[in-house]
Parts: sequence; structure tokens; C-alpha cells
Amino acid sequence: MDERVKPFEDRMRKAYDYLLADFATIRAGRANPHVLDKIKIDYYGTPTPIQQVGNISVPEARMIQIAPWEKNLLKVIEKAIQTSDIGINPSNDGSVIRLVFPELTEERRKDLVKEVRKKGEESKVAIRNIRRDGNDSFKKLAKEDVSEDEIKQLGDALQKLTDKFVKEIDQAVEEKSKDILTV
Repeated sequence: MDERVKPFEDRMRKAYDYLLADFATIRAGRANPHVLDKIKIDYYGTPTPIQQVGNISVPEARMIQIAPWEKNLLKVIEKAIQTSDIGINPSNDGSVIRLVFPELTEERRKDLVKEVRKKGEESKVAIRNIRRDGNDSFKKLAKEDVSEDEIKQLGDALQKLTDKFVKEIDQAVEEKSKDILTV
């Protein structure tokens, strides 16, 4: 692959990886510790992810247990989860916090699938924007004595990358949708 296409492939890969990380935070009926990824607590004045202040485990299919390393963090973690958008009320027994995930209703599952498809579409737009940036930069190469054929080849290589990542995004959206709709 041409070195001039490589930076755009890297940017597309990052956009795709971001989508996958985003999908990991969407709960599909089973307990997934990644739903806590975006939640931060105030740890001695520093916003800190919950994963860095305690042990997170999944003792049952629909339960997450958080055991903070310092007991004084129980209330802080509990408050952070309550104010977050995961929609689960934590229960605190004085030593651990438990998050029990209710069964998803059919309606909620359909809403989640719509959200997944929307995020997939946004990722495809990001990939296409990267392609446009690449094509623009290749057109500027014409001023540097690069032949039109070479510019066309670079554009074709970029289009193949775009098609590859759009296909991967479609697959990821399909898999996540199927995962959500599986009862």
C-alpha cells in the first residue's frame, strides 16, 4: 500500500475502533462491565474511571459488582452511577455496590437497535469524511508533479479502504443488533 494512503487508513481504523468501543457500552440484557467505561468519579480532585478505584466483577449474568479499594468511595461511586445515563439504580451493602440489570423489554431492545444503527451511520459518515480529506490532499499532489494516473490510483486505493471499513461497520451493526434482539 502506498505510504500516502496509510494515514487515512489509520484514521479510518480509529473511527471503526471508536464505534466498537461505543457498542461495548450499550447493554444488551446481560451485564457488561464496559457500561461503566464512561463513568468517572472525583478521586482526590481528579476525575478517575471507576475501573481504576475498585474491582469490577460479573458474578451473575445480569449483575455487576463493584468492590472499591477504599470504603469511603462507596457513596461517591454510587452517586456517579445514579447521575449517569446507564439507567440502573445501584445497591450498596456497605462493602460492595451491586448493579442488577433488568430484562430488557421488546420496546427498549428496538430503541437500542435504532441507537446502534444511528451510531453505525455516524461512523460511516466519519469514514466518508476521511475519504474526502484524502482525495482533497491527493488533488493537491497534482501541483507537485504527480501524474494524474498516480492520483487516480491513490483515489482508487482510498475508495477500496472506504468500502472495506463501511462493510466492517455494517457487520458490526448487524452483530450488535442481533445481540440486542436475542432474548
